[in-house]
Amino acid sequence: MRSAVAIAVAAAFVAPLGLLLVGSLRPEGLPPPRTIELPPEPTLANYGRLGDLGPFWRSFGTSVWVAAVAVPASILVASWAGFAAARLPRNGALVVVAGAILALSVPATALAVGRAVVYRELGLSGGPWPLLAPSLLGTTPIAVLVFAWRYRTLPPSVYDLARETGLSPVATWWRVVVPLTWSTTAGLATLVFVATWGNVLDPLFFVPDPRWATLPLAVRSLAALPAPSQPVMLAGAVVATAPAIAVVWVLLRRAASGFGRER
Repeated sequence: MRSAVAIAVAAAFVAPLGLLLVGSLRPEGLPPPRTIELPPEPTLANYGRLGDLGPFWRSFGTSVWVAAVAVPASILVASWAGFAAARLPRNGALVVVAGAILALSVPATALAVGRAVVYRELGLSGGPWPLLAPSLLGTTPIAVLVFAWRYRTLPPSVYDLARETGLSPVATWWRVVVPLTWSTTAGLATLVFVATWGNVLDPLFFVPDPRWATLPLAVRSLAALPAPSQPVMLAGAVVATAPAIAVVWVLLRRAASGFGRER
């Protein structure tokens, strides 16, 4: 029964990806199909066309750079904040949790104007810094909450032993807590990567310089192509989706293997 459910869920997610890939192999210039059909003559020419339609590959490189910087920074900040919250007395920890939940309940668009003003006053709106700024807050309060919960579930003897051996709080976090919670770190890194890689609002609102346009904006611009060029847009979507699938697959496998050892 569980296997059947797992297969059904997997099929629900894999089928759209398969249609996306098939559509990207359809020759450009043909009328859009009215039903699901295999391309008469599959071609990879649509992927080569991406470089002719604006700075698509530069946007791809920008997204890779932003993710490579923002994801580790987000996990580091969220882990530190979660560790601090986990070591607070109960009342203090509840205040931190309540603050994180409150921050989580505020829509991102409600902060757009205030963030734009801050970036402009600090002179940061002309470069990639607005894309990296959320990582200084852990990207999402969910990461802080999950880290705090996970660190608080560790046996008190772990922290007592670290204190008796003379480890500082930072050393306790790095040498004791982090190795015991790799699965949580990998799982949250997956969440942060997906949020960073697919972020379209921040580059759209806060980065007017087209040189720092990210991949979601490049794919969004392809949506303006005429219907006969739809396979090129689908090729861009495949390029944007494939790295996300690969990274999520690797991180989730790491999280699953770590969870098995931690139990």
